[in-house]
Amino acid sequence: MSKRIVARANLLVFGVLLAILALVGIVTWERLNASREAREWSQHSYRVLGTMKDLAIALRDAETGQRGYVITGKDDYLAPYDSARDRLGVLQGELQKLTADNPAQQERLRALAPVIQHKLEELAQTVQLRRDVGVEAAGRLVNTDVGRGYMKEAETSLAAMLADEEALLARRLGENDARAAWVRWTTLGGSLLAVLALLWAARLLNQAWSRSYRTEAEQRTLALRLSTTLDSLSQGVAVFGPDRALTNWNECFQVLLDLRRAMIRPGTSYAALAEHTAETGRPVLETWDQVSHGGTGPREAVVYERSRADGHHLELRRTPMPDGGFVLTISDMTKRAQAEGVLREAQKMQAIGQLTGGIAHDFNNLLQVILGNLEFVRAKLDGDAKLQTRIERAAWAAQRGATLTGQLLAFARKQPLAPAAIDLAATMPDLVPLLRRTLGEHIEVRYVESAGLWPAMADPAQLESAVLNLALNARDAMPGGGRLTIELGNKVLDREYARHHAEVVPGDYAMVAVSDTGHGMTPEVAARVFEPFFTTKPDGKGTGLGLAMVFGFVKQSGGHVKIYSEPGHGTTVKIYLPRAIGQLAAVGGRTAAPVELPRGSATILVVEDEAAVREIACAILADLGYRVLDAADGEEALRVFGANAAAVDLLLTDVVLPGKVRGRELSERVQAVRPEVRVLFMSGYTENSIVHHGRLDDGVHLIGKPFKREQLALKVAEVIGANHSVETGNIVALRPKRDS
Repeated sequence: MSKRIVARANLLVFGVLLAILALVGIVTWERLNASREAREWSQHSYRVLGTMKDLAIALRDAETGQRGYVITGKDDYLAPYDSARDRLGVLQGELQKLTADNPAQQERLRALAPVIQHKLEELAQTVQLRRDVGVEAAGRLVNTDVGRGYMKEAETSLAAMLADEEALLARRLGENDARAAWVRWTTLGGSLLAVLALLWAARLLNQAWSRSYRTEAEQRTLALRLSTTLDSLSQGVAVFGPDRALTNWNECFQVLLDLRRAMIRPGTSYAALAEHTAETGRPVLETWDQVSHGGTGPREAVVYERSRADGHHLELRRTPMPDGGFVLTISDMTKRAQAEGVLREAQKMQAIGQLTGGIAHDFNNLLQVILGNLEFVRAKLDGDAKLQTRIERAAWAAQRGATLTGQLLAFARKQPLAPAAIDLAATMPDLVPLLRRTLGEHIEVRYVESAGLWPAMADPAQLESAVLNLALNARDAMPGGGRLTIELGNKVLDREYARHHAEVVPGDYAMVAVSDTGHGMTPEVAARVFEPFFTTKPDGKGTGLGLAMVFGFVKQSGGHVKIYSEPGHGTTVKIYLPRAIGQLAAVGGRTAAPVELPRGSATILVVEDEAAVREIACAILADLGYRVLDAADGEEALRVFGANAAAVDLLLTDVVLPGKVRGRELSERVQAVRPEVRVLFMSGYTENSIVHHGRLDDGVHLIGKPFKREQLALKVAEVIGANHSVETGNIVALRPKRDS
């Protein structure tokens, strides 16, 4: 509230109160004097009037007694006469005194006195004649009307005096009433002015109160904003006064230091907090001596880090204040440390990915040449069992090399995925019989699922491969037999979980858990199981890429993988895949019977820079009945296509081509001329031209190198026969049902 406004309002109210008190005092004093004066003059006028009336009555009484005596001659009638005669003198004297302030009345009294005297003489003479001579003599005197004339003259004078005195009384009463009216109006006006002054003062006070209320509301809002801002910080903030006592703090300060609420109150000493938070061998806060003498400068902050027993990594900053106190800020750096760990892991993954990508293309091309020629030769050999066995062993070795390369690409998250919405409840049970046959009778396989399972968004083939890898690792951990449990469920990874796992995005996930009752792992081993080429198996029993492939596939799918293990109790690996929303869609069945390779007569343009790979691909396609055209790079492919544009039905091109025209650009330019030409990409290492965020672009067909003869025949027949696009909203089977 403004001091100036309050002072003005107080001064105005005080002045009004003084004015009202003065006005009331003056009016009261004036009214008392006026009332007393009016009362005195009224009483005086009434005494004058009363005396005049008594004088008139006395004259009449004297005349009445005189008449009674004249008529009767009895002395008893003279008593009123004698009494009135004696009173007339007294009354005249009293009137003389009462009218001393009125010259007109004095003049009338002087004129009235002889008349009264003559009247009394006439009365006395009549009485004397009646007593001495008789009634007749007295009657003759009465009949002369002399006394009557004196009486009328006296009555006229008295009437004039009465009228004059009554007028004087009326005038005095009128003046008194006028003065009373003036006092009333003065009082009313003063009261009105007082009310207006009070209203003005009230207005000033109301304005001051409104301003004060707004200011107070703004201060409350500001304080609430500051408090909310402090409480919303992920940092703990506490303010200590010059006496090292706690004055202010936010909620995060209490949480980060794990303090009891009873300790967080104004006045708590810094030493008590430091003692309470100290852990054995690892103090969290500075000691009292460090706070008192450990500053580097009056305005410089002291920054230090602490690691707590629960794994939290804290950064503390003590900033001095001008009053001698300080502000203590605590930052939870656990997530940053986790993020740095994730960054290091990502950098390692990137390095491995770059190494893998550098060798995958050439290595897969070599494997393609080896595997393609072996299969081509095996198809031509007939009857020589030993040669067939050696060719099969060589083909197995080549395929094993392709598998290892694929696992490296999976770990580096460089494999192309075709994710779809997987109905785990409908498809995972089909994998259980295969696991029982694969793992052996000494492993009991159990399957557990929850009601209302959510669909998972992932590549079905890669998920099947991941579960098989986990199952095989679990079998190796149970050499003497045990139990393998596959569990499906819905899980919500909330913000609290994500806070402890920097790579996790909070949300809904479909969980696939593979548990075993094997020998388990130590924490040190469990921390490294997802590293490529890390294995605890004997030499020759494992490559160390199985779990690395699982880890890379899950991460590339946007999921999360968590391992729980205890030595002697077993291991559980939980795969969390993003929840998908979609509708059920059937997928064609797969039979275990030998597949008859489809043949065709279409014209296929094969574009491959590796001559050996191009030669074996053309040989396989020609052997299947197709008319084959070939080119070594994009520019040559455009020339060949230009010469045979009307005949080309399919473009089979490597993604990575030398020169200016890459595989994707080549397909676009070909389809710009003839949109009906189908395109099938082949590659041992996909680049971003057809793969984005680890997923094939919509409508893109890809066959990975090295591929088998059967795979190439089926894929070419599929692409030429119909353009089967992957619908991301459909739920496909993880493992197609077998034909009965």
